[in-house]
Amino acid sequence: MRSVCLTLLLVTALPGAIRQPVKVEGGLLSGVAGTDRQVQVFKGIPFAAPPVGEGRWAAPKPVRVWSGVKAADKFSASCMQSIVSERKPWTYEFMAHNEISEDCLYLNVWTAAKAASEKRAVYVYIYGGGFQEGSAAVPVYDGEGLAKKGLVVVTFNYRLGVLGFLAHPELSKESGHNASGNYGLMDQIAVLRWVKKNIAAFGGDPEKVTIGGQSAGGMSVQALTTSPLAKGLFAGAIVESGGSSIGSGGITLRSRTLAEAEKDGEKFAEAKGAKSLADLRAMSWEKLTQQAGLGGMRFAPIVDGYLQPLPVRETIQKGLQNDVPTLTGANLGELGGLGPSTPVTAESFRAQAQKRYGDLADEFLKLYPAGDDEQARVSQAASARDQALVSMYLWAEERAKTAKTPAYLYLWDHALPGPDAARFGAFHTSEVPYVMNTLVMSDRPFTEADHKIADMMSSYWVNFVKSGDPDGEGLPKWQPAAAKHEIMEVGDKTGPIAAADAERFAFFEKVLSR
Repeated sequence: MRSVCLTLLLVTALPGAIRQPVKVEGGLLSGVAGTDRQVQVFKGIPFAAPPVGEGRWAAPKPVRVWSGVKAADKFSASCMQSIVSERKPWTYEFMAHNEISEDCLYLNVWTAAKAASEKRAVYVYIYGGGFQEGSAAVPVYDGEGLAKKGLVVVTFNYRLGVLGFLAHPELSKESGHNASGNYGLMDQIAVLRWVKKNIAAFGGDPEKVTIGGQSAGGMSVQALTTSPLAKGLFAGAIVESGGSSIGSGGITLRSRTLAEAEKDGEKFAEAKGAKSLADLRAMSWEKLTQQAGLGGMRFAPIVDGYLQPLPVRETIQKGLQNDVPTLTGANLGELGGLGPSTPVTAESFRAQAQKRYGDLADEFLKLYPAGDDEQARVSQAASARDQALVSMYLWAEERAKTAKTPAYLYLWDHALPGPDAARFGAFHTSEVPYVMNTLVMSDRPFTEADHKIADMMSSYWVNFVKSGDPDGEGLPKWQPAAAKHEIMEVGDKTGPIAAADAERFAFFEKVLSR
């Protein structure tokens, strides 16, 4: 009976779809139809061996070969993290909800290609979550919406927190390249190598791969564009709210050095009562991930001298980056921080100006006056916006000194609808369901305008993945960053805007140059 079912599986395929099973590194796969039956979905494809035992805190090992046809019909477990239903403003559709496991190195593919020979452009998406949480199973990351527009879409899991980013002298010694700590980024590079070898089987073009991500995913893209280990693995980059900025105007994390991270690793081991690396590897994940006694210790990418030889900015300044067209931007609601603004008074605003700008405080207060509390609130919002956008634009100018490819900048201004829309506005991550074309994964009260914005935004993203240029027929013209100091506002209003007026731009250029 089993052989009959397997035979039926092998000969049954969607009309006009890629013939199954699909052969990839490791064995044969069978997928399932998407909600739109023109799209085939392959979930839970292993791209590396499970990172357990000696594989914990090691570079990803080759995938284990399987026999027969593997049913790629459901998401794998997510990597180790705390699972919560929502954390306002992030509601259910932005969160992971499935089981967690150390055995989590799996990817997913969506394709509407009718033959393996089609060579469609490929979009590899990297999730956010501060390098502490996130999953390819998050509803708004579903790839069907972009696959229907002609892309082959890949999402995947990468190791998080202490399991993804612990550095330690013993780990550095055993690595063979005297470095440790960036295992989550190694997972990402392993996925890109898998895509290079296997994506043609799904109708994708291994020479036309764009990597994209939001928040920590965007920071990951920045790291990959400046890593020699990722050279030649992608042809474009999309960075959503991932620190494309100079100075303090963007959302970013300072990259620690290997020496700093190794010291934290030793403190971590001591706090856990581990006398050796073997003790840490023998420890349960529950004990490893308990935060008690760690004093707020955080694990994230570092400048390790191997995968990340230099800080991102220094790499770009020296012209050592993987030079590919880049689309990057930020959201209006996050420019003053990731959450709702702290109440501002005229007194607190002026005091903060003195603390932040020192001898330039008087000049700042002329540009952003605070005669009363209401004026201070207006100036707070305007100055946060202006500094962030000037910082982003200066990033593009600095990049242009060594890059031969264009950069496209945006400011997302559309508030995600719902009961908290007025409070959170265009919050951090709110653009994702629009650019991924996944409004259907949410129960928010979307209007016709929302669907039009999603069609526009996802079309920009699709065009960029296909050609390195977001422009397309019927869309407002989007120029690459140039000498006009302009950024593309997208969402409710779509068109070029000044990063700041001339006087304010000059002020922040002076501040950020310090």
